[in-house]
Amino acid sequence: MLQNRIITAIDVGTDKCVSLIASIEEATQTLRVMGVSAIPSKGMKRSQIIDLEKVLETITESLDGAERMAGLDVKSAYLSISGTHISSQNSKGVVAVASPNKEIIPEDVDRVIEAARAVSLSSDREIIHVIPKDFRVDSQTGIKDPVGMTGVRLESEAHIITGLSTSLRNMEKCINDLGLNVDAFIFSGLASADVVISETEKELGVAVVDIGAGSTSLCVYVDGSLEYSASLPVGARHITQDIALGCKISLDTAEKLKIALSKEAFKPLSPISGESKQDFSQRKKKADQLKLSDFDSSLTETETLSKMEVVEKIMLPRMQEIFSLIGDRLKNENLFPLIPAGIVITGGGAETTKIVEVAKRELNLSARIGKPVKLEGLTSDIKKPGFATSIGLLQYGKRKGGGTISSGFNFGSILKKISFSSFTKIFSKLFKSLMP
Repeated sequence: MLQNRIITAIDVGTDKCVSLIASIEEATQTLRVMGVSAIPSKGMKRSQIIDLEKVLETITESLDGAERMAGLDVKSAYLSISGTHISSQNSKGVVAVASPNKEIIPEDVDRVIEAARAVSLSSDREIIHVIPKDFRVDSQTGIKDPVGMTGVRLESEAHIITGLSTSLRNMEKCINDLGLNVDAFIFSGLASADVVISETEKELGVAVVDIGAGSTSLCVYVDGSLEYSASLPVGARHITQDIALGCKISLDTAEKLKIALSKEAFKPLSPISGESKQDFSQRKKKADQLKLSDFDSSLTETETLSKMEVVEKIMLPRMQEIFSLIGDRLKNENLFPLIPAGIVITGGGAETTKIVEVAKRELNLSARIGKPVKLEGLTSDIKKPGFATSIGLLQYGKRKGGGTISSGFNFGSILKKISFSSFTKIFSKLFKSLMP
């Protein structure tokens, strides 16, 4: 086991922080999950850091849990990144084939991708991904791998994803304060898409919608390549806030209520043989009632809500808004005719009740819930859309040949995870408590 490569994924979201540790078995090249930890996030809002110290504490607790489960001391990690600061554009690069016999070699491919990378960006932004869409050799288009082909002129169109430098550096600081290195930042929508859609769907054309708590990521594939990506400023947390405001309850109670309603089948009741209309009406009304005391012990048993009213009058309008914004993006980019495979919905918000029906109705496209690919190891708790991003980070690291060889858990890792600022804070509190 110790000779296998170890890959660590950390997905810091608005609602939860997930840390996964997996090994790549050299013989079979399969990913085996060895450590899993998911805890509530602190210090994040709309997928961006608003309190550095709280985010540091969150990542520390989550990573420690995964390390204890795996019995390993990790040295680096792949990190997800999302939020409204994410933007994308397509760019072209052109180079002359350098080889005397005009045969294209890997170095030529690297040069043309680097040429496509040369785009004008403001000083506060930096490139996260440069993803080649296809290549053109002289007059032949649509080439996926030009290595070995003969030609004079090599062109490439690449999809470029950028983000705010400050957001990236703040997240990197949190990881570095733990004594770890950042293997790479990966856009959360891209990571999720890697594990919830098939190559056939990519070829046909498909849109992946990753609904997180604070933001929604969008990735659109056309002809097998990433054509468009973006992040929208609405997510599943906004549905919770709407329930809290509409029902005049706390956010915690609203979240429990939303989860409970999302597990409801909402099958229409049918009259029982010999049942009167009045009895059927009372049974139907009773089935639709929801006792708030089941979710908050401080509330009385007499306080009830109608399940259908909460869903149809509070939850559905917010979901309609999310897919309406997605529809606007697709329309502005003229992508509707290019995605016959429809919409694949993933992320924690994908488990919200009636979300597939809303997506179909608002976008007039086929829709389904995207669950992550099967892994080996400790996967019983992560076979859900809400873990698609973190599993996608593992798959990305495997594909890029990332990971490190670990010699197992050691006590020094605990000391490395205590940042200087955290130590000063703890010492200051202790000193004050001893003062008369």
